[in-house]
Order: sequence, then structure tokens, then C-alpha cells
Amino acid sequence: MPAQTDHHVHGHIHGAVIVGAGFGGMGAAIALRRLDIDDIVILEREDDLGGTWHVNRYPGLAVDIPSATYSYSFEPNPYWSRMYAPGAELKAYCDHVATKYDLRRHMRFGVVVDGARWDEEAQVWIVNLHDGQTLTTRYLLTATGFLSQPKLPEIPGIETFDGTVLHTAKWDDDLDLHGRRAAVIGTGATAVQLIPEIAPKLAELTVFQRTAIWVTPKSDGPVPRRLQALYARIPFTQRVARGIGSGILEALMVAAVLKYRRFKLFNQTAERVAKKHMARQVRDPETRRKLTPDYSFGCKRPTFSNDYFPTFNQPHVHLETTPIVRIEPDAIVTEDGARHEIDTLVLATGFNLWDTNFPAIEIIGREDRNLGKWWRENRFQAYEGVAVPKFPNYFSLNSPYSYSGLSYFTTIESQMKHMTRLLTAMRRRGVSRFEVTEEANAEFLARMKRNLGDSVFTLGSCSTARSYYFNQHGEATLLRPTSTIGAFREAGRFPISDYALS
Repeated sequence: MPAQTDHHVHGHIHGAVIVGAGFGGMGAAIALRRLDIDDIVILEREDDLGGTWHVNRYPGLAVDIPSATYSYSFEPNPYWSRMYAPGAELKAYCDHVATKYDLRRHMRFGVVVDGARWDEEAQVWIVNLHDGQTLTTRYLLTATGFLSQPKLPEIPGIETFDGTVLHTAKWDDDLDLHGRRAAVIGTGATAVQLIPEIAPKLAELTVFQRTAIWVTPKSDGPVPRRLQALYARIPFTQRVARGIGSGILEALMVAAVLKYRRFKLFNQTAERVAKKHMARQVRDPETRRKLTPDYSFGCKRPTFSNDYFPTFNQPHVHLETTPIVRIEPDAIVTEDGARHEIDTLVLATGFNLWDTNFPAIEIIGREDRNLGKWWRENRFQAYEGVAVPKFPNYFSLNSPYSYSGLSYFTTIESQMKHMTRLLTAMRRRGVSRFEVTEEANAEFLARMKRNLGDSVFTLGSCSTARSYYFNQHGEATLLRPTSTIGAFREAGRFPISDYALS
């Protein structure tokens, strides 16, 4: 329908607007460009591209899965310096991809998106920016990431603290930690990377742990130059390395976590490996007891590290598991009345997924359906992890049931494949509007819930894990409970009739 016939919509209608210039948004843009959709605008609230890898710069930042699997399969990087590459290399890889695929010209930085609304009459999305401007687009894609809204702990008195406060997502590179008395609140995957890096500089470090984390040995090390040269010369060799790495991660994820009912032994083996690892590395039995999780392996994202546990052997490092009551200008006070005097407070408290992140902006579809409200009132759901009924021409890239496998790139690439299949079919039929049917969505949701019935989330003991995998309904709706191979297969084969096209 030509835009001119409608009085609401003035000005230019873009082919697509993508919110977010991290790996997800860049992957979506590459997929659209391959379909000759070139009028794309990528909106990014930060001052540069890269998402997570632009925002996070804390000491020790690295990928927590093998680097060979953490990249676009169509754009391998032969030059990762380590098996688990440091954060700066990931940021450099983001820049390389943006340049090679000519994505920078589509990007607008420092742009905050307030929300978007579907205009049924004009069949377009109206995107509202914080500065009062609006953009009009045929397709809307949100690639706002899962871990993009830092979570601040609600601890009484935190605003009265007089010393330095750092959130790991807003690190101050100029801060000299030498001789300081610091507290780290949080012991998730970020803290596991950060704590061994900062401990040697500090005069004293107290780690406040609410929930212990499963940590297994990390087979890390430099990637030899000769191997990098081989990868560069014969890309197939790196594909093999990637395949092996992915296979191991897949076995861990699918067997130990998602197919827990059948592979309970696998899960218990992972727990045993983690406990042995700790027993070798932590001298004090009381500290070992505190560091041992009381929930099943996989309820919360486990991680790999060789230097996290030994940090607790150092005399100036203390592990505190008594709950915090309040924070005073110069101390943290725990339930037992103890005052832990500090001058620096490091918040490794992660991100707020379920309150602020699904979706990260207000999205209003057909019949005034508010996506965030609807998800909270009717279960979190998204057909194949990308589409939602009553939201025409909308791809939600960080959705419930979209996270597939352990490498974020399996998610991104299966979504690229899904979009490509759908938009190609639409082009063949000469239509410009899609919307997933209620039936297809309900059927997918029922299947995901059935699959979750076999998982550690349902059958393991997860009640104490406080995992970000679980939403406020107590359902683990973040991860897609199928194999990665299954996700890719479906992305290339889902029935086009699951969408109403017009």
C-alpha cells in the first residue's frame, strides 16, 4: 500500500529499523542486506557499536566459552590470541565485522529509543526516539540484548556509601585499586573473571556471596601462532575446531541441562568434576563448604575458571555468606552484626532481565497490545524465539525461548536463517506483511513447555539457584529447550503457513 494514501505517515518509510548495534543487530542487518533490503537504520544508545563488548571493560573480561565458537560462522577470526579471547579482541572483532559488511553507515549512535507502535492503517511501525523525533519503517527488529540493563542491588543505605562505587558494566579504567579495601557483591560469571584480577592489588577484599556458582576447570591458553596461521590459510581447519568446541558445549547444555531426565548421570558427573576442581584448589574446608552450590548443576549458568577458587586461599581475601542488612558510609553490615569496613564497593550484581528487558522498550502492536504487559500477564512466549501474534512485521531477537545452545552466535544465526526463509517466501508471493498465527504460536509454546518438563529446571532442585534463567512466574523461559541442530533445522523448515501473509 503506497504511503502517500495515508494522512498519518509523512516522510520517508525505511525498509527496516533495528534497535541495538551489538552482535545480534549486526547479524540481522547482514541478513537483510543479503536480501537486498538496504534502507536500514540501526539505532544504538551507546556511543559506539558492540553492545556488551563495548559496555563491559572490567579487568579479566573474556568470553566464557571457547572463542572458536563465539563468532559468526561465515566470518571466522583465525587470530584469537587465546582459547578464551579477552574482551578487547571481541570489541576489535565487532569493529572488523561492521567495516567488512559496511554496517557503520546504517548506524546512529547516542540514540535512545522510547518505544514503537504499529500503525494499522498505514501498515508501518512508528518508532519514537527520546529526543522527540520519530522514524517510520516497514519492519522493526529489536536486538537489545539479554544483558543490557544493569541491576543495582536494593540494599538499605547503599546511597549513603561515601567511597567509590563501581558496577562491572560501568568500569572506571582510571581507578587505581592498589591498597584499597574493597567489597565485591555478587558471584556470577562476571565476578569469577573479575575477582582473581583485582585481588592482588587490594589490601583487603571481602566477597559477599548470596548464591554459590558451579565452576569447572578451564582449558585455556594462548593459541600458538602456527595454529593461527593454519586457520588463516586453511579455514576448514578452524571449522573443525569450531565443530568440536560446539559439540562439547552442546553435550553439556543439551544432555546435562535440557535432557536431565535421561542424562542425570551426565549432570552428576559435571557436579563431581566441579567439586573435585574445588577440592584441589581451596585449602580451607569451611571455605569449600561455602563455595559449594546447594542446587543442581545447570540451574544457573555455570562457568569455567582456574584462578577463581585459589584466590580464596589468600589471607587478605574473605568470603562472606551472611546476608547483608545495610550499607553505611564506610562499611557493610551483615545480619550477625559484623561491620566490614571498606572504601570501594564493586557491584557484580548482573543484569535485570525480567523487569526491564523483555522488551527493553515499550512496543505496542495491533489492537493496542502492549508486548511487555502481555508477556507478564500471559506467559513469556515467542514463536521460534522471533515472532509474536498481533505484532506484524516485527522480529524480536532477544525473546523468550530464543537462546539456543551456549554460544550466543547459534541464537543469532538461527534467527538470521528464520528471517531469511520468511522474507524470501514473502518476496516470492509479492506480499509485504507477516504475522505469526495464534495457532502456530500456541503450538510452539506447548512444545517448549513439554520439553522443559525433561530439563534440570523442572526436575532438578533449582529453588535456591536464584538464576536469571527463571522469570517472575518461576518458569525457565529464556533458553530454547531443543538442541542447537534442531533449532537450525526448524529455522530452515518451519511451515510458511505458520504466518498470515498479506
